[in-house]
Amino acid sequence: MSPGSSGSEDRPAILLVDHGSRQAAANDQLEEIAQRLRAREPGRIVVTAHLELAGPSIGEGIDACVAAGARAIVVHPYMLSPGRHSTVDIPRLAAEARARHRGVRVTVSEPLGVHEKLVDIVLERVARLRGVEPPGHR
Repeated sequence: MSPGSSGSEDRPAILLVDHGSRQAAANDQLEEIAQRLRAREPGRIVVTAHLELAGPSIGEGIDACVAAGARAIVVHPYMLSPGRHSTVDIPRLAAEARARHRGVRVTVSEPLGVHEKLVDIVLERVARLRGVEPPGHR
């Protein structure tokens, strides 16, 4: 749950939220994505949280973002589809945590959903099994 680099106040934050798992390797993948986001945008606070089955919770993640200096937090459901967790549960838990932090703006983004880059990833994974280069791959 490393909030990224410390330093200046009022840095923007992303709270990545997945479902959570009892298997540490599954939870570790979300932290791997967070590390890559931090590397790409070093001025941004990036924290991870899990909806259930593992910690930290969404509330703890928002608390960590605020403690690191965030005044604007985007909660991103790291999920594929707009199901109940990403459209109801995560926004509700984010609103509950936001109530503890006056003056902090907390918004919830859409889940990953349908996106051309996801199509590319599927084709890449299928091609890898076949031992060929995926279409359009360089």
